[in-house]
Amino acid sequence: MPDPVVADALVTDPNAVAAVLAAVLAGVFALERLPALQRVFAVLPGVLWAYFVPTLLTAAGVTPRASPAYDWFSYALLPMSLFLVMLSVDLRAVASLGRMATVMMLVGAGSIVLGAPVAYLAVGQFIADPDAWKGLAALSGSWIGGTANMLAIQESVGLDSLGPIIVVDTVVAYGWMAVLLALARRQGAFDRWTRADPSALDGVNAALARVDTERRPATTGALAVIVGLGFAAAVVARTVGAALPTLGTPTVVTAGTWAVLAAVTAGLALSATPLRRLEADGASRVGYAALYLLLTSVGAQADLASIVDAPLYLAAGLVWLAVHVALLVAAAKLLRAPLFFVATASMAGIGGPVSAPVVAGAYHPAMAPVGLLMAVAGYVLGIYGALAVAYVLGQLAGA
Repeated sequence: MPDPVVADALVTDPNAVAAVLAAVLAGVFALERLPALQRVFAVLPGVLWAYFVPTLLTAAGVTPRASPAYDWFSYALLPMSLFLVMLSVDLRAVASLGRMATVMMLVGAGSIVLGAPVAYLAVGQFIADPDAWKGLAALSGSWIGGTANMLAIQESVGLDSLGPIIVVDTVVAYGWMAVLLALARRQGAFDRWTRADPSALDGVNAALARVDTERRPATTGALAVIVGLGFAAAVVARTVGAALPTLGTPTVVTAGTWAVLAAVTAGLALSATPLRRLEADGASRVGYAALYLLLTSVGAQADLASIVDAPLYLAAGLVWLAVHVALLVAAAKLLRAPLFFVATASMAGIGGPVSAPVVAGAYHPAMAPVGLLMAVAGYVLGIYGALAVAYVLGQLAGA
């Protein structure tokens, strides 16, 4: 007997479903390039549309809630995207950020880990959805390391819908970004309060010197290597994951988790080899394209009704943000850190590699690349920190 969720959709053939999702993603990014829509996408970013347009298509009966196309996207594109993004990481540049930048970045990531149980106990446990802890675990992945880690944790804990999480991620991240940009005009007062060491910013010069901005037009051969290497890494990672045991009660480390860890670790290891030169040909950009295509399939499987829980998730997110900010400010006071490091470390996690350079540049225009490096460091830490959050939240939920 056919699944009514699939049979009732207008488009059911897996190839056609994949084509629809690819067309949606192409349309989103084509519209984002139009000058007339720049302000719209500044408030409602492309990642939001890439998720919710397929959600609306499924709700309207155009695409199915389940499809082999979605299974293939998840199987191949998640480890592929993680591998290619990690392959592009310049570990030497990250390591040369300097003591203060490194400590503030670690405090920013650690405060997300510590704030998760506080947010769950304060608000999350009162959300009617029994999978609320899974949603907050996925959100921690985004706030430490970005969208790729959010999707990795979603697969790890078996979360069905990211609907309210995408809303919270967008509202909190862009709302907090606006606050940090406004505070740039007040950094003098904050730095006097912390008795900031003016020489602290000098320590990031080595990092700036190591920032690799080389780009060259991608050739057919280079793209073939990138895509082939990405798919090979995905298959190997999935094979490794399937051979390892599940861990945790509730289960947090699944076959999918092992696959993700294998892809991340292999990418980081190979980033120290000549393969990292593929970044100049667009390795990370191919990885992000695969990631956003995967996100469209996640959105297509979501239940639009899950959005009704967004206000409670938003309240949990605000409590979480308060813990994050309090710990960063306390660390700045102890370390005599300028507000620049507070703002950049915070946005490197909660905003990610797109927003962090913007905020860093608002405080010190020449330091925008430092925001990118701190966000990249968050990508490295994100999957490991978010798995710890998932385990703790699972224990609190009694799952």
